[in-house]
Amino acid sequence: MKRKRFFFLTLAAIGLAGCNQYSASPARPKEVAIPAGEIGSRLPDFSVKDLQGREISSADLRGKVVLVDFWATWCQPCKKEMPGYQKLLDRYGSEGFAVVGLKFDTMADTEDPVLFAKKIGVRYPLAVVSDDLKQKFGGIEGLPTTMLYDRRGILRKKIIGFEYTSVVESELKSLL
Repeated sequence: MKRKRFFFLTLAAIGLAGCNQYSASPARPKEVAIPAGEIGSRLPDFSVKDLQGREISSADLRGKVVLVDFWATWCQPCKKEMPGYQKLLDRYGSEGFAVVGLKFDTMADTEDPVLFAKKIGVRYPLAVVSDDLKQKFGGIEGLPTTMLYDRRGILRKKIIGFEYTSVVESELKSLL
């Protein structure tokens, strides 16, 4: 009898020793939200009318590598940088690359934005960005600001200020 009792107590002790408050399945790491505009954040949902009255939507950009360029007519580095983005679009657009220009209106335009774009050879969609949309992108600290998103809509490169097209192109090619 003592032997049976010992046997059952031993079995019970062994069975309880493996019990704890955690499940046997592996723990899933909690998804940490990355602040908007930070590397690793997602392309925000948006829908705006471009300067020609056509709809530009983040939904239309899904599955593409997307360059979002924040600019203004009074921004000289923007004027220098934007034609390079058009050349990248001409070169890589057929491979699933898209460019969207979002114009700041915090200061008066130095010239008509449509004529400005035509004069510098820019044909990609351009729209005026609202304060709400600026915040969806994490707030914009300076112009130009360029954000490069991969095909899954994840921000992979953020450039505040002027950058040479060749630098942006090398980042772009790795995402295509």
